Amino acid sequence: MGLEDDNNMFVWDLIIEGPPDSLYTGGYFKAKMRFPHDYPNMPPEMRFISKMFHPNIYEDGKVCISILHPPGKDAFNEQEREDEKWRPILGVDAVILSVMSMLQSPNIDSPANIEASVMYRDNRANYECIVKRQAQDSLNDL
Repeated sequence: MGLEDDNNMFVWDLIIEGPPDSLYTGGYFKAKMRFPHDYPNMPPEMRFISKMFHPNIYEDGKVCISILHPPGKDAFNEQEREDEKWRPILGVDAVILSVMSMLQSPNIDSPANIEASVMYRDNRANYECIVKRQAQDSLNDL
């Protein structure tokens, strides 16, 4: 983990290790975290640079989990509780723990990647093959 540029403390480079006992085990995935200028009042944005096929990660790598959603009501996602969203008391460690949990247990009811979500639900063997290959390929990116 470190700054992308020593003169810009708002952009961090990360390496996320695949959680133990998950399809991502053994993988090391590059990611970037960008902090808004009004942090900690607003959440950072996290985006994987490494290729990730996951129901809660957009094709461009952007992570879509509740903890990274801004506080307040969301007219497009009213079932999301306030205590699941970003709060200024949360830190980078909470975000990373949430991402690790997401990698182990995708939320297919609120997908960012429809293809990955459908495959996870309907063709788990194919989904697992893709993810395990990406975990292995991630070692080439280090």
